[in-house]
Amino acid sequence: MEPENHYINRSGWLRAAVLGANDGILSTTSLAIGVAAASITREPILLAAVAGLVAGALSMAAGEYVSVSSQADVETADLKREKEELENMPESELEELTHIYVQRGLNKELAKQVAIELTAHNALEAHARDELGINEITQANPLMAAFASAVSFIIGGLLPLLVAIFAPIKQMVFYQYGFSILFLALSGILAAQAGGSHTLKAVLRICIWGTFAMAMSALVGYVFGVQTT
Repeated sequence: MEPENHYINRSGWLRAAVLGANDGILSTTSLAIGVAAASITREPILLAAVAGLVAGALSMAAGEYVSVSSQADVETADLKREKEELENMPESELEELTHIYVQRGLNKELAKQVAIELTAHNALEAHARDELGINEITQANPLMAAFASAVSFIIGGLLPLLVAIFAPIKQMVFYQYGFSILFLALSGILAAQAGGSHTLKAVLRICIWGTFAMAMSALVGYVFGVQTT
């Protein structure tokens, strides 16, 4: 029998990568659109796109690292506390594990036997998984999350930067919007395929919110921008 293909083991890096790519596309495009709406030259648009790309990648990496590190700190503290409780109150912890299995549908005798055997095998692992909800798949990895966010942001942000380099100035806003929606749709498709989720829902979700963000950026550029030569 071949092993089943599950997607939950991809959740950590996939979330960071999808968020980074979409943010790279959307934030860089929005900056380019906002500046393009207020400028008739290419240089300010390129400067805004490059600055947004660099700042966004570093910000995503730092934010993701801090956020996931905080989660890792909480998990580490919980595991330390659980280890101390197992050393000081083994009987109480065994009853607690038994109660968890009873709540999941086992009868009292079977639940007690399962708790005893899992405790004998690896007590901390059993409590981490079944009491705290921590396991190898869901456990936080700050460096992986930060790296995935930064790299995916750069990849996503390079796409609107290329549009800013090659698209005609007079139609820059429309080119940025059109290509951005195409890029976001592709990102949604890839994320849905990697995560095993509904493709159309993923594409519509990102495209609708992306359109709103870019429309607001264009509005700011048109209303508050000063046409420069």
